[in-house]
Amino acid sequence: MSGQDGVKFDPKEHQHQRYNPLTGRWVLVSAHRMTRPWAGQKESASQQHVVRSHPQNPLCPGNTRANGQVNPDYESTFVFENDFPALQPDAPDPPQGSDGDSLFQSKAARGKCQVMCFHPWSDITLPLMRQDEVIKVIDKWAELVEELGATYPWVQIFENKGATMGCSNPHPHCQVWASSFLPNEAVVSDRSQKAYYQQHQQQLLLRYAEQEANRQERVVVQSSDWLAVVPYWATWPYQTMLLPRRRHILRLTDLTPEERRDLADVMRRLLTKYDNLFQVSFPYSMGWHGAPTGPHLSGGVDHWQLHAHYYPPLLRSASVRKFMVGYEMLAQEQRDLTPEQAAERLRNVPDEHYRNRKRSEEKEGDLVDEEEEEGGEPMINRVIV
Repeated sequence: MSGQDGVKFDPKEHQHQRYNPLTGRWVLVSAHRMTRPWAGQKESASQQHVVRSHPQNPLCPGNTRANGQVNPDYESTFVFENDFPALQPDAPDPPQGSDGDSLFQSKAARGKCQVMCFHPWSDITLPLMRQDEVIKVIDKWAELVEELGATYPWVQIFENKGATMGCSNPHPHCQVWASSFLPNEAVVSDRSQKAYYQQHQQQLLLRYAEQEANRQERVVVQSSDWLAVVPYWATWPYQTMLLPRRRHILRLTDLTPEERRDLADVMRRLLTKYDNLFQVSFPYSMGWHGAPTGPHLSGGVDHWQLHAHYYPPLLRSASVRKFMVGYEMLAQEQRDLTPEQAAERLRNVPDEHYRNRKRSEEKEGDLVDEEEEEGGEPMINRVIV
């Protein structure tokens, strides 16, 4: 389409808005802003040295947590009640105003908060774990959804990875908050998916996965059962959504063993590409959204489709991040590169994790050194990382 001056529209050069059907909000895309000079805050690009196990790390096996409890010597996943929970199951109801003024409303909020460790080692992350270890993480997620969902209508699994995203402990872990209410994002997503289902008699995200698989413009990683895409309406620079692509799935508990194995593989590949993009342990906030749970649901949940969101903050390099401030906070979400550009960059990075690749290069370098030492030749090929 041409503008008023006859110039043909180019999404990489001309600002435009994109609609998010899950939230009903619009995103401003201004990819031409990537050419501007940057003088803002930069995060440290250096890799923080993390030891495998530290006697004072409260998430490590055998260590003592803040409440005095001692962790078992776990060898796989480990779940415990959050020592500083945002939600408690026995909180009292707040008082109601006597004048009935609708400007001052409050209501009860109860729930449970748990912490789940992925692995006993602190110096490992999901993309560096074996596939069978990641499957155990997925299985435990499903167990927690089933267990907590028997009581609470919403079970939110989320992971904050990296200090940039507010994570205070490098040990690989996530949190699980179950609440007596549907959080705001769940309410909006429920409303949007229901409206689409009532109009089209098909799940919004199942249809979306089909369309993205056909177009291939924003696909980053795919398999027979799963699709990882940079959403058409993405806000964060390298935001992705992880979707089932074959069938209607309400929750993690509904996944077959084959789908869980496939999911573990796709997750490892996606997160490896994240780390490889800037050769850093890529920070992000992620979370699963599945159909509401609990014994007191009404109205049905067939309009829901299981999916996960990944929101990474890095924009241009390992040291430059995107801040959601100013216009984004006060007016509308805005991004500085198109989702298609982001997906292409992620697709084109290697599938082998850069840390594993460096280890292989170091081993090859050591072999060369040994051969040169034996032959009395100068050692000029030592690999330095």
